[in-house]
Amino acid sequence: RGTDVAREASALVLLDDDFSSIVAAVRTGRRIFDNLKKAMSYIVSVHIPIAGTSIIPVLFQWEEIMLNPVHIVFLELLIDPACSIIFEGEPEEEGIMHRPPRKSNESLFSVPTVGMSLIHGFVALGLVLTTWIGAGKLGFGVDTQRALSFISLVVANLAVILTNRSWSHSILHSMGVKNTSLPWIIGIVSIFLVLIVSLPFLRDLFHFASIPLWAGLAAAGIGILTVIWFELFKIIQNYRGKSLM
Repeated sequence: RGTDVAREASALVLLDDDFSSIVAAVRTGRRIFDNLKKAMSYIVSVHIPIAGTSIIPVLFQWEEIMLNPVHIVFLELLIDPACSIIFEGEPEEEGIMHRPPRKSNESLFSVPTVGMSLIHGFVALGLVLTTWIGAGKLGFGVDTQRALSFISLVVANLAVILTNRSWSHSILHSMGVKNTSLPWIIGIVSIFLVLIVSLPFLRDLFHFASIPLWAGLAAAGIGILTVIWFELFKIIQNYRGKSLM
């Protein structure tokens, strides 16, 4: 029961004399480790399109840049709460205690984790660039291109949050798992995004032009496409009886 001798001699002391405490501690540790991996993967994923859309116009000497500092600030205000609040509050994955023990030296940035993060990021970057170029091909001006690209980038961020909540179940399944902070953050970001593209003084601040409703919905749809490949990959992995975590 945690006598002084036991405390000095043992690496683990059960103060309540109940072995179920070990099970509870392992379960909690696995949940925390999983959520840290999801948060780290999300951080890497979302910064690739942000960096890419900032650097590519400079490297290729485009006449106009895609993102201004105000856009990056808005995106960072989305990223930080997502990592610190949403993933911190994620419940454990189903079957978490049926996994074999992980290696004690396993890194948060394992090859599969980094690989998934890079694919997420470069797919998002490619789709945002596609939105920019496609809008130009349709005859929209630069400010409209910027607005549509920004919409696709923000929606891609939200989609990556939703798909990263579980690496074994679909977004639809994850939506049924309670996370108190998730609807607040998703709702606040969505409201601000609508206000930014709707209110004239906010459009001027973000260097946006008024956009047709169909174009805005199309840009949002392109952002959602960012995670389709990962959702299909999860289905294949589940069919093969393998886990990504």
